[in-house]
Amino acid sequence: MKKVYVTMTDKFMSGWGKAQGKINKLVFECDNFKQAEIVAENAEKRGDMKYINININKPYYNDRTHYTQLKTIDDYPMWYNRNSF
Repeated sequence: MKKVYVTMTDKFMSGWGKAQGKINKLVFECDNFKQAEIVAENAEKRGDMKYINININKPYYNDRTHYTQLKTIDDYPMWYNRNSF
């Protein structure tokens, strides 16, 4: 089954730490569109996430300008549960 991806910019973590001078991008891998909608809804409820999108293709961001983190349900299970935030 084809994966679905939810992308977002973490405003709080961008520009410092491992993302020094870069945009910190989170990419959540989802098993289906319904799961992606839950992750996107949770992201919308957080003040530190912006530019939240659902994609059917795995996104790519240039390493020179972005620090990209690929996350799964094993990494952050709470993000995949409705109304976690």
